[in-house]
Amino acid sequence: MKMQNDVVPPSTPLPLQAQFVTITEEEAGQRIDNYLLRICKGVPKSHVYRILRSGEVRVNKGRIDQLYRLVQGDVVRIPPVRIAEKADATHVPAAEFKVIFEDAHLLVIDKPAGVAVHGGSGVSFGVIEQLRASRPDAKFLELVHRLDRDTSGLLLLAKKRSALTNLHEQMRDGHTDKRYLTMVAGDWKNARQHVKLPLHKYTTADGERRVAVQADGLPSHTVFTLLKKFKDFALLEAELKTGRTHQIRVHLSSSGFAILGDDKYGDFALNRMLLKADATRGALKRMFLHAHQITFTHPESGKIMTLNAPLAAECERFLVSLGKPLN
Repeated sequence: MKMQNDVVPPSTPLPLQAQFVTITEEEAGQRIDNYLLRICKGVPKSHVYRILRSGEVRVNKGRIDQLYRLVQGDVVRIPPVRIAEKADATHVPAAEFKVIFEDAHLLVIDKPAGVAVHGGSGVSFGVIEQLRASRPDAKFLELVHRLDRDTSGLLLLAKKRSALTNLHEQMRDGHTDKRYLTMVAGDWKNARQHVKLPLHKYTTADGERRVAVQADGLPSHTVFTLLKKFKDFALLEAELKTGRTHQIRVHLSSSGFAILGDDKYGDFALNRMLLKADATRGALKRMFLHAHQITFTHPESGKIMTLNAPLAAECERFLVSLGKPLN
């Protein structure tokens, strides 16, 4: 017999009878439409919103709209829905990544370059899907933020919804500090330089996501600190004051300093040359952008935490190959 607080796992097809689910502490705080989309795997989004509009979904026996935020202890009535199983569902291989920090609330990993953080846009699966596959007993695991596929370094994941909400608030209010190491081509002059260029996000005709500097774009601010200067290159630390898509890459490219190996905004002829070593340097076969440090307040203890990930090995080898810096 089904009890009122029997929670139907997201991976289990809902039977063709109404279910009554009691919202747990971890599920509280999310909108009812997002909750239904998560647990009703395989149900078209249009159908989920139809049953919401029709009043078939009830909370504590009353009608709600799609903007209602769930509260711990709410009893949600989920009407009968038939879930279409995908015959060609892609198998997600379980994978673990280098763990920088983990406790009951957070998981912080060192993401390698070339791995997307989540599936979509031609990518079948990413870090989050692989981690969930390797941790089938995890009740909750969500990305706190994102890194570009070709960027390596620190990636935060929340193991509790309360931690996710708290960290999102910190990032929105500017209470986190994210820093990246990057190498650019050119004669970088300033020890410390602020770049404030508005960024506009758009999609190309073939569906590729791009960002450009545009007057009516979103305000964006990056602070660059010169760490090492070489004859043709400079190693910089980038400090994000805002967190826009491709912000560091576009701010540098628009300032005349392309990130080495950047295949969207970089110097494509130089990138091709870097694929092979020469007498002055080693080879570089990836984008030189690495999330090396993040500072935030632990969502449970309130402790200020600063975490670091060493420069990725392939970037470190290239850096060493350049020899002694000029500064």
